[in-house]
Amino acid sequence: MSSSSPHRRTSHTTPRRSTRRTAAVALAGVAALIAAAVQSGTATAAPTAAPAPGAEAVELSPAQRAELLREADAAKVDTADDLGLGAKEKLVVRDVFKDRDGTVHTRYERTYDGLPVLGGDLVVTTSAAGRTVNVVKATRTAVRPATTTPRITAASAERQAVSAAEDAGAQRPDAEGAPRKVVWAAEGEPVLAYETVVGGLQEDGTPNELHVITDAATGEKLYEYQAVHNGTGHTVYSGTVELTTTRSGSSYNLTDGARGNHRTYNLNRGSSGTGTLFSGSDDVWGNGSPSNLESAGADAHYGAALTWDYYQDVHGRSGIRGDGVAAYSRVHYGNNYVNAFWSDSCFCMTYGDGRSNANPLTSIDVAAHEMTHGLTSNTAGLRYSGESGGLNEATSDIFGATVEFFADNSEDVGDYLIGEKINIRGDGTPLRYMDRPSRDGASKDYWYSGIGSIDVHYSSGPANHFFYLLSEGSGTKTINGVTYDSPTSDGLPVTGIGRDKAEKIWFRALTTKFTTTTNYAGARTGTLAATGELYGTDSDEYKAVQDAWAGVNVGERSDGGGGGGDSFENSTDVAIPDNGAAVTSSVTVSGRAGNAPSNLRATVDIVHTWRGDLQIDLLAPDGTAYRLKDTSSSDSADDVNETYTVDASSETANGTWQLRVQDRARWDTGYIDSFKLTFP
Repeated sequence: MSSSSPHRRTSHTTPRRSTRRTAAVALAGVAALIAAAVQSGTATAAPTAAPAPGAEAVELSPAQRAELLREADAAKVDTADDLGLGAKEKLVVRDVFKDRDGTVHTRYERTYDGLPVLGGDLVVTTSAAGRTVNVVKATRTAVRPATTTPRITAASAERQAVSAAEDAGAQRPDAEGAPRKVVWAAEGEPVLAYETVVGGLQEDGTPNELHVITDAATGEKLYEYQAVHNGTGHTVYSGTVELTTTRSGSSYNLTDGARGNHRTYNLNRGSSGTGTLFSGSDDVWGNGSPSNLESAGADAHYGAALTWDYYQDVHGRSGIRGDGVAAYSRVHYGNNYVNAFWSDSCFCMTYGDGRSNANPLTSIDVAAHEMTHGLTSNTAGLRYSGESGGLNEATSDIFGATVEFFADNSEDVGDYLIGEKINIRGDGTPLRYMDRPSRDGASKDYWYSGIGSIDVHYSSGPANHFFYLLSEGSGTKTINGVTYDSPTSDGLPVTGIGRDKAEKIWFRALTTKFTTTTNYAGARTGTLAATGELYGTDSDEYKAVQDAWAGVNVGERSDGGGGGGDSFENSTDVAIPDNGAAVTSSVTVSGRAGNAPSNLRATVDIVHTWRGDLQIDLLAPDGTAYRLKDTSSSDSADDVNETYTVDASSETANGTWQLRVQDRARWDTGYIDSFKLTFP
């Protein structure tokens, strides 16, 4: 029964929208894309010519999208042949986008001999004339496993997977169905494997959906990732808002018929099922107090509607899958549960009530954060582990912030803070900060080798920081009453291009450039490609993207790497032996007085079929080694295109410096393309 308190009076109309926003404004768009490029994990930058209008995606109706998917499915055999896939490889159409100029971006998954290929996803871009102009692959390695006959049993793989869940602190872990045979191609040489999904509960009470990949020949655990994407948010009561509801007989319920029939359910402290659909006789929901269970339902329903409108109005996407069908929301999950999460298995967002069940996590930005996990899952599919997991979390934070700005709600003004209202630490501070992520005590401001080994909520920091820098620029400023102070890794300024452009760039990169294995280097390349298509590669926007990434220690500045200073480069190719001895590339530094700086930049460009094999050091003239990159089984993308910052202030600047690279595992080959030192 709904409350009649005036503090929460609503009607069944649309959420209030900002008068300052416009729906999907046409921007300068793509030029011709480069022809027949095949990448892995990253996208190729756009051409240098100024783009013609058309790069921005058009809004597709569910019927138009379905027709494009049907056409892609009908042509998938020819597409596989054009791509040079093997006779046993088949394509499965997953998603599609269309630009104003007729360019179509089709996302595929892949099978081999009938088995799903994990890490086999790819995006094919075709011109309006039907010509393939670009291909982005999650892996460039040929999918040819040595065998499709397992040596270990499915039962053995299941035992290992359940054990892995127990080691992670899962409660009552149990396999959800029998392990399935797959081809694991996301890291190294593709091999036959088992994928086991383990249920139960995670340590904090979140539902468990742990995917464990086991080598079907050796029984070795190859990878594991959590498919339930949870991100702690904050409760902000959005004041008196308008909700779209449905009348049924003499009562109303929280069903949004204008937005894919999104429904909001009350779990009433339960932890399974859908609970009860919120309903009442007066179409008034809650009273603004957490003690009234309808209040959280109203917040979640409102946040889901805003997020739906944001993706449709700003990016032309109708619902999470683009098919006009809504997910659903569940509130009041568990008892004293301090979290919220997205789950693919239920296609739903779920919200706890916080400590003492007094702070439901149902604000605008947390609703957008969780719903965006669904979007990411149905587009790029960024694996929720390693650097791709950090990018997954950052994507949800980024669009959580942009939806909050989009809402233009006076009770919850737009900001670049995450969790600023819930007071989760008890001292009034936000949970995360996009302008300087390290302010939370755990997130990272800048990229570094090995960042993929930390929790994805903290490895998301550099991407959050990048988005803030790209939107607003570096330095101190006040926005909507909040003061920010954003530094850069190289100490040089970044000029922002505005949030409206930044969000367009990130969305386009997510949906047409990123794959399951995209890492930070790939995110840089993908956002540059998206920017080139939207604004041209000689534009101020393109330079700003370069500078914002350099500001978080990913890649070079738009001026070539330093914004000044002396550079010394060796562009001679040096072959890297597979699982062999270390090789070096050298530069001789001269004309520098005294010691090297504390922010010496080593720019490394290595072409390699799997970067996880590589160990990279910078050797000073006296032989002192500075580790730039360790080997890592989770570092699954191709190539190394990074700028590393080294404190070399104890070293004499002049002399011969070396880049030392060693491939420490089998199967993958490559070479050092170039090595550059920059002295600011």
